[in-house]
Amino acid sequence: MTESVRQSADASPEQRMTEWDGDHAASTVDVDEELPGIDPGELDDEDLIRELHSLHRTRLDTLRHASDSALATHLRRTAELETEYLARNPGREVDPSRLRDA
Repeated sequence: MTESVRQSADASPEQRMTEWDGDHAASTVDVDEELPGIDPGELDDEDLIRELHSLHRTRLDTLRHASDSALATHLRRTAELETEYLARNPGREVDPSRLRDA
């Protein structure tokens, strides 16, 4: 990605983020440095849902107004928590009204 794409007002937030690798925000933290937040695997179900609510509640504001590094952290944490939720709930209830016809 070129520097001009990162600076362009027409570029998406992902294109403007230096940490973005095309699929997800790459960690710019040293492997020995502790990442913010409790390991999702250590959260009980209630705390996991509370953390997910908090992230989703702040999503638009973070996307629109946070620094690139804050957005990268938000994306990483969201992915961690959602991955943990899906691992714990592989047969989660799917609302039929949310399905599209094939």
